[in-house]
Amino acid sequence: MPSTPGWRRRPLLAGNWKLNPLTAAAAVELAEGIRAAAGTQDQVDVKVYPPFTWLLPVADRLAGGPVGLGAQDCFWEPSGAYTGEISAQMLSGWCPSVILGHSERRQYQGETDEQVSRKAAAALAAGLEAIVCVGERAEQHDAGETEPVVAGQVRGSLAGVVADDSPRLVVAYEPVWAIGTGRNADPEHAYRTMRLVRQTVAELIGEGAAQRVRVLYGGSVNAANVESYVELPECDGCLVGGASLKADEFSAMIASTAAVYGAVAQ
Repeated sequence: MPSTPGWRRRPLLAGNWKLNPLTAAAAVELAEGIRAAAGTQDQVDVKVYPPFTWLLPVADRLAGGPVGLGAQDCFWEPSGAYTGEISAQMLSGWCPSVILGHSERRQYQGETDEQVSRKAAAALAAGLEAIVCVGERAEQHDAGETEPVVAGQVRGSLAGVVADDSPRLVVAYEPVWAIGTGRNADPEHAYRTMRLVRQTVAELIGEGAAQRVRVLYGGSVNAANVESYVELPECDGCLVGGASLKADEFSAMIASTAAVYGAVAQ
């Protein structure tokens, strides 16, 4: 594995709260703890992604501070008879980032690459940052199919992306077999796959534009192992699940990431 280069894209730690916390008060308390932690450093972009119901109270608490806000999904149409959906236009202005194609939505809602591509195009057109998730299932990993599966997902999910979108495009590699299982990918596997992600993005929008795209690792990442990922040359941060629900642990992850990138910058 090559050594860490002397330049890096600005890192991002994105906390995906999924279907947590259970109350608005708990969401605001968690946001306050993360805001306090992020305020002590300026090396890392920190963003949180609460459930839709808690976006407004969390937005109020984070306003004017160092922590960004995002949503966990959006729909591809701007308006219409789509019960239960939220459009990218509804999010734009006060919620500038969105996660798309997370493996849990692919699994439980049956989302396809084509649908994720339509969502990504809508989000980017609305001026949002789009975090597009890709990753192989356990049986695909064990069968040695990681590369064709992940490359295919990147091509399908980013079919409508162009070079001008690159500053607002993030791709999160999240091996499905590692999400919530405690079985995280070894750094060498993560590095090879994130390198493949960037190479595939380059095929779609060009090498120069691909170098502006942030690539994250996600999958049972926590305070104990985050450094082993963010020090990888192709890793621009992490998409964090359960660990982002604990302000003290997420704080430690912010500090570890800032230390890695601060050392590189010196």
